Amino acid sequence: MQTDIHIAIDKDACIGAGQCALAAPGVFTQDDDGFSTLLPGRENGTGDPMAREAARACPVTAITVSETAD
Repeated sequence: MQTDIHIAIDKDACIGAGQCALAAPGVFTQDDDGFSTLLPGRENGTGDPMAREAARACPVTAITVSETAD
């Protein structure tokens, strides 16, 4: 059984600190307004262990990483 992850960003909570993009540049970036966004195709099953670190680094806990089992 493989475990995938789902990443969600609370756009209302995000303040654009950019800690997620620094912690996991293969998963997160910042949009034109400076707010967090996922790189295309990264919302499900990224398997990037740094996604959890990015969620921990967010100063306003706007990122949620949850596991889903196949």
